[in-house]
Amino acid sequence: MSAAADLKTADAAPVLLTQPEAGIVRLTLNRPRAYNSLSTGMMAALQAELDAVKADRNVKAVIIAANGPGFCAGHDLKEVRANPGRPQYEALFRQCSMLMQSIVALPQPVIAQVHGVASAAGCQLVASCDLAVAAETARFATPGVNIGLFCSTPMVALSRNVSRKHAMEMLLTGDLLPAGRAAEIGLVNRVVPEGALAETALVLARQIAAKSPLTVKIGKEAFYRQLDMPLAQAYDYASRVMTENMLARDAEEGIDAFIEKREPRWEGR
Repeated sequence: MSAAADLKTADAAPVLLTQPEAGIVRLTLNRPRAYNSLSTGMMAALQAELDAVKADRNVKAVIIAANGPGFCAGHDLKEVRANPGRPQYEALFRQCSMLMQSIVALPQPVIAQVHGVASAAGCQLVASCDLAVAAETARFATPGVNIGLFCSTPMVALSRNVSRKHAMEMLLTGDLLPAGRAAEIGLVNRVVPEGALAETALVLARQIAAKSPLTVKIGKEAFYRQLDMPLAQAYDYASRVMTENMLARDAEEGIDAFIEKREPRWEGR
């Protein structure tokens, strides 16, 4: 897997830490003094690791976590203001949009492990992940409206996770949402004490990693593809996907194992 060590923080530490463990990779945002804001370097490091994970058959699940007092404060506004201009802004948001789409397109499920504040593009990062586990003290916001910059790109991911009115309330007020409320509206899956956060995310990742990687890949892709289809088209598409899935060796093995009351032996094909 590629290393992010060539992309450093001001104190020469990598902006992204990579920790593999038995089919799971934990990617930890490591700009704690900048509240893990998404600098171009941070986004490049994340993109490189996701590209490496995509091609690694040994990786079954990914956790995105963060060091320091918060998960992610969004874009690095100091970096943004230091490089003004249409071409620079277009490149920045293109880079960020590609990163978020890479998470959705990744064959392996991605779990956000959130503590502290996840705001603006940080909230977008959480919403782009397939699952999210949050500490009880975590908070979420799309506060761009407060500084004259509507969170239009975070809106894309947010509006695909929560209802229209909940999304619009977050986008129009910029208010911080407590973790419990974020769970109520569907932005996160689970809320746990901060001391149990890392273990909860890891247990969830291990549970997913124990499934057939082929089946998980098929299911994740199908889930996102059918979302925007009309009902009849979605059923036609899902029926074709299930037919192909049924013809896979792992489906045969899984059904036989269920009938024979034994643990399946996945082959990933």
